[in-house]
Amino acid sequence: MTKLVPPDSALESPAALLSWARETEIAEFDFRFVDLRGIPQHFTIPLAILSEDDFEDGFGFDGSSIQGFQFINESDMILKADLSTARIDPFFGFPTVSVKCDVYDPISGEPYANDPRGFAKRAEAYLPTTGIADVAYFGPEAEFFLFSNVQYNTSINESFYRVDSHEGFWNSGSEDPSMNYLNRIKQGYFPLPPNDKIQDVRADMVATLMAYGIEVELHHHEVGGAAQAEIDVRYDSLLKMADKMIDFKYIVKNVAARHGLIATFMPKPLFGDNGSGMHVHQSLWSGGKPLFGGDLYADLSQTALYYIGGVLKHAPALLAFTNPTTNSFRRLVPGYEAPVNLIYSARNRSAAIRIPMYSSNPKAKRVETRFPDPMANPYLAFP
Repeated sequence: MTKLVPPDSALESPAALLSWARETEIAEFDFRFVDLRGIPQHFTIPLAILSEDDFEDGFGFDGSSIQGFQFINESDMILKADLSTARIDPFFGFPTVSVKCDVYDPISGEPYANDPRGFAKRAEAYLPTTGIADVAYFGPEAEFFLFSNVQYNTSINESFYRVDSHEGFWNSGSEDPSMNYLNRIKQGYFPLPPNDKIQDVRADMVATLMAYGIEVELHHHEVGGAAQAEIDVRYDSLLKMADKMIDFKYIVKNVAARHGLIATFMPKPLFGDNGSGMHVHQSLWSGGKPLFGGDLYADLSQTALYYIGGVLKHAPALLAFTNPTTNSFRRLVPGYEAPVNLIYSARNRSAAIRIPMYSSNPKAKRVETRFPDPMANPYLAFP
């Protein structure tokens, strides 16, 4: 697949980016940011009218129309593009470069306090000042379902929902030949095709993610029988990984739509089957050296144990950011490999924090926080 990341030379300045865009015959620029819930917003400007001054001055927008931002009496806000995030969008019909933006107050000229991306930036800048570590790495494992049909309605005379899947065991009585080779509930882990009907869909997602600059370590069918998938993204620093997870969900949803499917990151879309989590592997490093390897429990260091203790102590408050919907808590119940115990443990997947024991290499030593789900705003959940 064609690489969707501009060359480094094009990201050095607005002039360089605009020059590269003209040479590449880009038609438009799409400027993006997220609201407080982590839902992406965007607007598009034709390349022909963009100038270097636009990147310096920023772009005005109505902050009162964005969830969690401003009241109407102070609605004017400014967006400033982060050139390092420029990518060629793989789904738009016209050649378009997407760029992530930071939100600013036009009066003070300061970064906007409610901007989720700005929050992640401040958290990342704070870590080195503690003297504990230089950088924190995050490696999420996002799960999701791919449904062939979704219907729902709530009105004065009825309330219902219905989802369907070509892998759903409830279709075992169907005369449709595409409904053969179905997966039983909670028995969808690692099947080969023809039971794994979404192998090629996942492969398409991975190819697009890699072309977009998001390195993928592996993908597979998950435990949920009705087309549940997992794609693991290679670890990165806080802000870069949060950016990648916003792009991850965008790409997964659009590739699914290209295949006639609906991707949902809803934590518990099916009662009685496994839910979708976003387990986050985490580690601290200082001076290029890992800080979590040691000779204590599960080959952890004292720093790692303190880190775990902090997460467990504040877990009830963290849930507001890592598990932000009412549906999130339908996933956190016994019997579905979900974390239901506020403990840490080597290998135990019912623990809030698991210590993977796959490798004895100190560089691979990490902790896995298991309770987050993919509905979380990564800019708020990772810090």
